[in-house]
Amino acid sequence: MPEPQEINDLEALKALAHPRRQKMLEHLALHGPATSASLARALGLNTGATSYHLRELAKHGFVEELADKAHGRERWWRAVPGDRRFPPSSRQSPQVRAALGQMNRMAFDADVEAFARFLARRESLGVWGDAAPYSRSLLHLTLDEVREFFEEYIRLVNRFKRDADDLPEDARPVYARFLAFPATDSASE
Repeated sequence: MPEPQEINDLEALKALAHPRRQKMLEHLALHGPATSASLARALGLNTGATSYHLRELAKHGFVEELADKAHGRERWWRAVPGDRRFPPSSRQSPQVRAALGQMNRMAFDADVEAFARFLARRESLGVWGDAAPYSRSLLHLTLDEVREFFEEYIRLVNRFKRDADDLPEDARPVYARFLAFPATDSASE
C-alpha cells in the first residue's frame, strides 16, 4: 500500500486543479501511457498546450515520462499512482482552500457526468450494466470515527488496485467514489 502523500503546496494544487490537466490525468489513468499528440487528439486539445500541461504535471510528480518507450522526439507519459491527500480545512490557507474547492467542484461535476453517461448506456452494457452498487447511509459518528471510516475505505481501495500488467482479462475500469460530510440540517450544529 502506498504511503499517503499530503499535498499542501499551493503551486502543486494549482497544477492539479487545472481543468485540462484533470482531463489529461483521467485519460492517462483510464487508458494508460500516451504521447502528448495522442492525448491531444483524444481530448480535442492543442498538442503544444498538451505538452506544456504534461510538463507542469511532471514538475509536481503527478505524471512521469517513460523514457524506455520514447522514439526520437516522441515522449510517452503515464500518470503516477499514489495515495494523495489534502490538508484538512482547518489547516488550509484561503488560497489552498480556493484551489481545492475548484478541484473538488470539477471532480464532482465529472463524476456526475460520468454516472449520467453510464446510466444512458446501461442497457447496452450487458451484465456490466448491473455494475453500479449504490449505498447511501446516515451514520452518527465522532470526528475520529469519520477519519477511521475513511482510512478503512482507502485500505479497501488499495486492496483492489492492480498494476496494468496484472489485470485479469475481464477487468474493466470502474469508478469508485467516497463522499462523507456532516449533515448541516441536524440539531447539533
